[in-house]
Amino acid sequence: MKDLYKWSLERIRKDTFMSTWMEDRREEWTPLVASKVKFMLQGSSFIFFCDEQRRWFEKYALQNINARENERPLVPFFSLRAVASNLDYINTKESIELLNDMLTLAFPNGYMFFYVGRGSHPLAKVAKSSENSYMWLIDEHSENAFYLDSQDENLDIKLIQLFKLFDSSVSAALFDEVTL
Repeated sequence: MKDLYKWSLERIRKDTFMSTWMEDRREEWTPLVASKVKFMLQGSSFIFFCDEQRRWFEKYALQNINARENERPLVPFFSLRAVASNLDYINTKESIELLNDMLTLAFPNGYMFFYVGRGSHPLAKVAKSSENSYMWLIDEHSENAFYLDSQDENLDIKLIQLFKLFDSSVSAALFDEVTL
């Protein structure tokens, strides 16, 4: 069994494009992903959503996280839009509290928001309302967040690569290939 930090480095180096940018950022990546995957292994669910510009990525992630090709148990990964169809109207402190109350009832073993998008987007408030959130924030540095730059011409490619690294990390943790 390998340490997630060493395992991530090997995984990143397998993808030559990812190794050029992600190898330097693994110290930022590894503790975040380790804490969130550990939380999932303890019974919590991921509640996934993206800002409007990354709706394509939301669909991609939700279609691929439990793909048959993964050959692993299904992981608790849910769409916030499917759970809260009025998501665009959840933008006040009170409506976010009501959403959190509903999710606490629906997910008694716990949940964490997994948000990908601009830190300034109204939906980011939902993710920022919880200490347990996992965020890939664009143009904003924050705790529990992996920073991405909107001016990066390879941003979409990097999102897909990050998802694949996240997905591989989940599999490695489920099959006891890594220690968190």
